[in-house]
Amino acid sequence: MAKRTRGDGGTPATVALTAAGIAFTTHPYAHDPAAASYGREAADALGVEPGRVFKTLLVEAEKGLAVGIVPVDRQLDLKALATALGVKRVQMADPVMAERVTGYVVGGISPIGQKRRLPTVLDDSVEAYETVLVSGGRRGFDIELRPADLLTATGATYAPIAR
Repeated sequence: MAKRTRGDGGTPATVALTAAGIAFTTHPYAHDPAAASYGREAADALGVEPGRVFKTLLVEAEKGLAVGIVPVDRQLDLKALATALGVKRVQMADPVMAERVTGYVVGGISPIGQKRRLPTVLDDSVEAYETVLVSGGRRGFDIELRPADLLTATGATYAPIAR
């Protein structure tokens, strides 16, 4: 996998990965504003199995906001995420708040390069793949990297949080 530079995407995610010396590959694609699922759209457009494409979801917990990262062909298990975070319960964050806190737009929220680092849990199914794809910081732009590098870049932990 070739290391990319700011000129290959220019999002906070690519800048953060480049600064950290983490290798990644950019995957731009034509975004369809009518797409029902941003993650499924990315998998289809890039010809990648949906289990290898991960979506970034923000939740509200009693301790503040947190991030769950799960495959696009599965759903976030809120109870499992709450357990992984060590809280009683979580609920999906308001999309406007998610955009404000991360600096990204819904459908393009990357787990990497957010305005501030939030507690993050990555579904453990990620370990089955040599590389995975996540949003690169805008709709129609994904980043491919190794799961261990995604873990490093986000400060995440692994847990079974998808159903």
